[in-house]
Amino acid sequence: MNTNEKEFFSAPTINEYNTVTDLIRKRRSIYADEFIKKDITDDLLKEILTNATWAPTHKMTEPWRFLVFKEKRLEELGIFLAEYYSDYYSEKLPEDQAIEKYNFLLNYPLNAACVIGIILVRNPKLKLPEWEEIAAVSSAVQNMALTCTAYGLGGYWSTPQGAIDFVEKFGLNEHEKSLGLFYIGHFDQASHRSAKKRTQLDKKVTWLS
Repeated sequence: MNTNEKEFFSAPTINEYNTVTDLIRKRRSIYADEFIKKDITDDLLKEILTNATWAPTHKMTEPWRFLVFKEKRLEELGIFLAEYYSDYYSEKLPEDQAIEKYNFLLNYPLNAACVIGIILVRNPKLKLPEWEEIAAVSSAVQNMALTCTAYGLGGYWSTPQGAIDFVEKFGLNEHEKSLGLFYIGHFDQASHRSAKKRTQLDKKVTWLS
């Protein structure tokens, strides 16, 4: 083992533990209507995606593939979502509210720095249970979310049928499945407030000995 390997695998300090805990507890779903129009560098985007690929994966199947949507593709996404839900909201809402919702969806992705299409890639030879492969992809998305938090970016995983179908537009292979979109963008951290809390640990954990 060389010096770099020793350094890489050295035990984390208490400060590093605190940093990880802090990131996990600060992570929030920041929705695209809170984003501020501002780009991110390709290097940072590659960092986010690289960290995604370090998620745990049974038998190293790495069951994920990602599509990166930027610039004009965000406009395309907005048009797709507005049209996709147009009939639904026309039936559910008064005309003025349906038009307002249409325009909201039309502009919704535009302030994102980028949107990532999430694709599950099954390995037909190993035939692992699908839930294990979805769990791996979920861990990859969590890695993206935590990396965004570390860099002061907002992000969230969007999984309604419109998001799933948009990804499918770009072609999936036989053993692939769309799992929606992950939005990434800048937001005003000073003004953002989240009232969401977690259930007390003793209500979710049973200790057996």
